[in-house]
Amino acid sequence: MNKTDVLIIGAGGAGLVAALNAHAKGVSVKVITKEYPTRSQTCMAQGGINAALGNAGEDSVEAHIKNTLKSAHGIASEEAIRLLCKEAPEAVEWLDSIGVCFSRTKDAKIAQRTLGGASAPRACYAQDYTGLKILHTLYDRCLACGIEILNERFLLDVVTNENSVCGVSVLNIRSGEIEIFESKSVILATGGYSRIYDKHSTNSTATTGDGLACAIRAGARVSDMEFVQFHPTALKGSSILISESARGAGGHLLNSKGERFVNELLPRDEVARAIHNEMAKGENIFLDIRHLGEEFIEEELPQERKLAKLYENIDPVHDLIPIKPVAHYTMGGIEVDKNSSTIVKGLYAAGECANHRVHGANRLGGNSLLELIVFGKQAGESAAEFALSSEAEASVPSGVDELIGSDDLSSLIAEAEALVPSGADELIGSDDLSSPAEIDFYRIREELGNMFYKDVGISRDKTTLQNSLKIVKEYISQLPKMGVKDNSKIYNTNLIEFLEFKNMLELSRLVLKGAISREESRGAHFRSDFPQEDDKFKMHTIVDKNGVVS
Repeated sequence: MNKTDVLIIGAGGAGLVAALNAHAKGVSVKVITKEYPTRSQTCMAQGGINAALGNAGEDSVEAHIKNTLKSAHGIASEEAIRLLCKEAPEAVEWLDSIGVCFSRTKDAKIAQRTLGGASAPRACYAQDYTGLKILHTLYDRCLACGIEILNERFLLDVVTNENSVCGVSVLNIRSGEIEIFESKSVILATGGYSRIYDKHSTNSTATTGDGLACAIRAGARVSDMEFVQFHPTALKGSSILISESARGAGGHLLNSKGERFVNELLPRDEVARAIHNEMAKGENIFLDIRHLGEEFIEEELPQERKLAKLYENIDPVHDLIPIKPVAHYTMGGIEVDKNSSTIVKGLYAAGECANHRVHGANRLGGNSLLELIVFGKQAGESAAEFALSSEAEASVPSGVDELIGSDDLSSLIAEAEALVPSGADELIGSDDLSSPAEIDFYRIREELGNMFYKDVGISRDKTTLQNSLKIVKEYISQLPKMGVKDNSKIYNTNLIEFLEFKNMLELSRLVLKGAISREESRGAHFRSDFPQEDDKFKMHTIVDKNGVVS
């Protein structure tokens, strides 16, 4: 039995910040991650982290609050946004103090650039590797503090006892064994769910919403699942992100005729829709940074140049960059309160998997990295304080592993145990072990992604949404005919991908239910049949494990 005070699932920015802050409270901390910390989605946040420092022009916390509220389109919490923006300068100062190598101005101040929707150059950056450099620094600090990080564990379920968390069950990808971790509090920091769009997403293949699916099964609620942000500039052929920093530095968006058709620094939802409308006319869209010059590009945008060369075989110093909008960030997530706590005692959430109600209908560029730091800290401190309380002591029964198979645990564990063969790795290649799966779930996953990009993407309507929901329900009903063909026990990626797919299907259903019920257009959710905002929908869409939409 593995026991700890605070157990963190996910080793991206939010998870590592939570770990450092929980550790500082004097409790035992353990981090579990599906992949490796340095491969988390945080490393893909290139543009910068917002803070009203005023190093590159006049700015204020109030202006930051105003920009964030405007981008959220009326359904964010002003109290939460004020906390986020007020804490921003201190958050950046802390990152600077632990060694994040921010780019600097000539007078050695932290450099800042303007991102979409901002009224001032507010994004503190480290070339165009901001998230990567923050992540590596946090990882180094965790290692220096002796925080244990367990890699290659797939989260199966959160274990609860009478609506109180008492641990998690995971599948050890290396060994194929199911492991139980007992903990007084659990923090979910597992990232978003935009990989339901499959290849039409900037996110890594690991961004499959596992934490959200487990939270729902444990009794927590999710909200605003219909709000999925499309980044305006991903490489056309590969969906690899080209950072907003390229537009913040002065890049232009051009159509096939060489015309600029939109203000490049409008909020992302507006820019993405403008590109979508041009593409609907048959136009190809390009990002042009040639006029910035090779010296500037090599100094400030080196990663964008490398990515364009690698994935499109073009050099943006001399060539136009072919782009398209793709799914990038999910504003919806696990419902949490002002302490980052869910309605399940001892269960917390932070980062993209959580909904702190600071993004509303459309996240402001540069606020995602900030959210990781501010609410990662809050979650870590709150979970540590709970773990030290008498309430936590009472909630964890002796022998959590004995709960396996009880009605309180999801049947997913039993299903996973049935899927994981015993010693079958010795019989690889045996025809007798082939799964009787009639339907290839990889094909269904690709079909799901294409359908979502086309019909549940930048523009939606009642007919296509209802048809998509019907198809998703059909996919769910066909799950018994799908399965795992790889019979090995060790490193069975086929099994992991199938479990991820099941989570993605459930989250897809919730996205569609929310999108169908919201008969208006607001931020990233655009209904062509209801193109205006409607005050009666100026509220959050909340879903519990029974699927109730309110």
